[in-house]
Amino acid sequence: MKNKSVKPKKSPAKKSAGKKLNIAVVGATGLVGKAFLKLIERRGLEYDNLYLFASERSKDTKIKFMGKTFVVDDVKNYKKNRYDVAFFSAGTQVSLDYAPGFAKHGALVVDNSAAFRMDEDVPLVVPEVNFEDALEHKGIIANPNCSTIQMLLALWPLHKACEIKRVVVTTFQSVSGTGTPAIEELRRQSEQVLEKGIEESCRHGLAKDAYPHQIAFNCLPHIDKFEEDGYTKEEHKMINETRKIFHEPKFRLTATTVRVPVFRGHSEAVNIEFKKAISPEEASAILKYAPGVTLIDDVSKNEYPMPIFCEWKDDVFVGRIRADKSVRYGLDMWVVADNILKGAALNGIQIVERYFGLEPSIKK
Repeated sequence: MKNKSVKPKKSPAKKSAGKKLNIAVVGATGLVGKAFLKLIERRGLEYDNLYLFASERSKDTKIKFMGKTFVVDDVKNYKKNRYDVAFFSAGTQVSLDYAPGFAKHGALVVDNSAAFRMDEDVPLVVPEVNFEDALEHKGIIANPNCSTIQMLLALWPLHKACEIKRVVVTTFQSVSGTGTPAIEELRRQSEQVLEKGIEESCRHGLAKDAYPHQIAFNCLPHIDKFEEDGYTKEEHKMINETRKIFHEPKFRLTATTVRVPVFRGHSEAVNIEFKKAISPEEASAILKYAPGVTLIDDVSKNEYPMPIFCEWKDDVFVGRIRADKSVRYGLDMWVVADNILKGAALNGIQIVERYFGLEPSIKK
C-alpha cells in the first residue's frame, strides 16, 4: 500500500514559541502505548491536547496520566479532532485502516507496526542512523522492528568507520515483544513448572495460547510466521529493514530469531565481517562515543550487557566485543536493549522530538 494522499514535507516543522502539540496515542492500553505515555511525561513532551485511542473493546477505559484522568476512545471516532502527532501501536490492520486518515487530519503519524515499513513512499527511520529520511515523509513515518533498531545502533557507527561486508545475527527476544498475554503466559507456565516439576508438567502439558509450544524454561526458534524459504517473517524484517535504512539493497545479512523465557529486553549475538581490518579495541572506541549506545565490556569483572539491567533504560548496550578468528576481518559482539523503549516507543518519541526541534527535559 502506498500512501500518496498527503503531500511530502521536505523540512522539519519548527514548533513556535509557546505552541504545544496536539498528540494522539493509538493503542494507548497496550505495552507500547503505555510506554509512549510514560515517555511523554519523562521527556517533557509538552502537549495542548492528548487523545487516547484503542479498539472498541477498550473504549471507555480510564487512564490516569500526569494528574489527570483520560478516557480512551474508540479509534473509529478519530475524525472529531485535529492532530499534530499520532503515535500508533495498535497492530498492522489498525494502522492500515486509520493511519492515512490521521495524516489527513494534520498528524505526523509515527507507526510502530509493520504496515508501512517496506512501502517505498514511507520513510523507515532510526534517528541516530537516517533521520534525514524522515524529511521526505508524506504524513507517515515507520518505526522499524525492535530487533532491527537495537542492532543498527551498534552496526551503523562501525559501518561508517569501516565498511561492513556481511552480518550474521541471532536474536534472543523476550516475550514482551508479543504483548501482555505472552507475559502472563510465561508467568503462569513458570509457576506451574516450579510447583509440579518439569517432568510432571510436560507429561500433562501446559496451557498455551501466545505460542505454539511451551515458553517457560524453553526457547522457540520461531518468531512470526514461516515463509516458503524457511525463514520467518521476523528474520526477513531484520534483513529487509536494514537494507532500506542503510540505503543498500544488497547489504548482506542473515538472521535467526529466537523467543526466550525472558519478560523484557531483547539480546542479540552479532557477527560482523568487515571489508578491512578493525580491531576489538578500535570498535570499542567507536561505540564508546556512538549516540544511544552504552558500552559494558569488561570480562575480567564479568561485566557485559544483560536484559535484567536494561529495563526502562534508553540506550542500547554493547559488550563481548572480540575478534572472529574464523575470517580475516571479523568481530563478534553482544547487543541488548529494552525492546519496548528504544525498540519501539522511544524511537518514535525521538523521531518527533527531532522533527519538531524539541529538546527533551528528561526526568529521572
